[in-house]
Amino acid sequence: MKVFLETPRLFLRNFTEEDASNLYELDSDPDVLRFVNLGVIKGGTAIGIDYETIKNKTLPTWLCYYEEYENYGIWAAVEKTSGEFIGWFHFRPASENLFYFNLGFYDASDIELGYRLKKAKWHQGYATEGALALIHKGFANRETQQVVSMALADRIASIRVMEKVCLKFVAKYFHPEITQEVVKYALNRNEFHTNTSLSC
Repeated sequence: MKVFLETPRLFLRNFTEEDASNLYELDSDPDVLRFVNLGVIKGGTAIGIDYETIKNKTLPTWLCYYEEYENYGIWAAVEKTSGEFIGWFHFRPASENLFYFNLGFYDASDIELGYRLKKAKWHQGYATEGALALIHKGFANRETQQVVSMALADRIASIRVMEKVCLKFVAKYFHPEITQEVVKYALNRNEFHTNTSLSC
């Protein structure tokens, strides 16, 4: 297990090819997908990615991050006490998110923060814990100038996580493909260094 980052309760480790089943299980939960995958919502139902796509396309793409970037990527979140895979976090160039980048919601210099966790692990502070650790590590890297994140405007829990790690509201956008609003939050390097404790 190659650990990128450790928090009090989590290991954020590199993904491996053996994680296909973990990702498939995560993306097979309709409650998890209800607030994500904006481009694959059909008939009001979130549609997960099939196992073969995860194994042959998603994972290989994510594994390439480790070769291309030293400080950016997508990592599996493992609960220390149980050793269980509970989801993932990403901290990557925002241009890698073509959906939002091509719509003009992100700038090329932005670094995108995001996560996806199993429903059983919601409301336990894991999202905040992982996100906060990535922000601190991210701004220790001089290349990181601004961290950004997006969420559906009615996803109160996700917005609260962004606020807890001191990201500030930037803008609200309407996306006609899903007839829902999304919000953008951000934290730049200067704001981080004037509030290094990140106690909001």
